[in-house]
Amino acid sequence: MLIKTAILIVLAAVLYSLFSGLYYLVRDQGASHRTLHALSVRITLTVLLLALLIYGFYSGELMLRSPVPVITE
Repeated sequence: MLIKTAILIVLAAVLYSLFSGLYYLVRDQGASHRTLHALSVRITLTVLLLALLIYGFYSGELMLRSPVPVITE
């Protein structure tokens, strides 16, 4: 349960960084480095999110489940 919460928090931070970068791009019109900083934060958070997903699948805390039951005969 802890890994799922961490994934949701990092995903929310990625989305926040995405929209803050868009805001700085429109507001500053590329005159400052805040857009570049938001991009580097978003890349770092995305790598962290990918690492959390890999760890979750590797440890067995996350699983792929099909919503449709598979019938084998």
